[in-house]
Amino acid sequence: MTPWTTSSPSWADSLTPDPLSALLEQLGHDFTDPAPLLLALTHRSWCAENAGSRSNERLEFLGDAVLGLVVTDHIFTAHPEMPEGSLAKLRAAVVSEPTLAAVAAELGVGACLRLGKGESASGGREKASILSDAMEAIIGAVYVDGGPEAARTLVVDLLADRIDLEAMGPGAADFKSQLQEILARRSSGAPAYELSDEGPDHDKRFFARVRVDGAVIGEGEGRSKKLAEQAAAQAAFARLTLVGASGAASTDHQQNEQRNA
Repeated sequence: MTPWTTSSPSWADSLTPDPLSALLEQLGHDFTDPAPLLLALTHRSWCAENAGSRSNERLEFLGDAVLGLVVTDHIFTAHPEMPEGSLAKLRAAVVSEPTLAAVAAELGVGACLRLGKGESASGGREKASILSDAMEAIIGAVYVDGGPEAARTLVVDLLADRIDLEAMGPGAADFKSQLQEILARRSSGAPAYELSDEGPDHDKRFFARVRVDGAVIGEGEGRSKKLAEQAAAQAAFARLTLVGASGAASTDHQQNEQRNA
């Protein structure tokens, strides 16, 4: 018996095939042994109702450490201009329960979780704390099955877009709200987003366009629909801000010429 062997029901019987297949595709890691992933998806509430089962808490512990190291290494290398304090704040924003829960939700982790009946009935599949912990456990499972490089690839693929947005500073990640505000100040129409995607499920990219009064004012892409829309809003916001600044500079120049005439 290997350390990962379990007497619980078989892999196929334990999880609904379609959500599980989709999760495996999204993760993009070909598990040589599915037992670590099954364990990563096993909440302690399941163990309370299934004697002899083990929970994902040990894998969560491992995944938390792997996640922190990979993100720290990534932002240290990608942002040589950042002082230590800024790096720490960026890491904290990315390695957080809300961020990890959002990633888990996008991957469809909730549908694959092994929960006790009570936890499942009370909405456990949507709880941020449970999703976040499961995401860390999944990272730990990939580390156990594939080693450090496989885990690093997974973490960077899942979080690189979010790291880039958070690196722009507090509040910068919500470009949709900023775009809405600048359009309202200018009495323009409301932004409308168009989405498309391409690529296999495990490496899908989403593309977004934002239109105002029928005209495309920004385009962007990302790993999720939300990130693609934020990227499009960012491009639109930058464009409108630049146009506004250019217009203001032109007006100041004309006023100076009139005063000097």
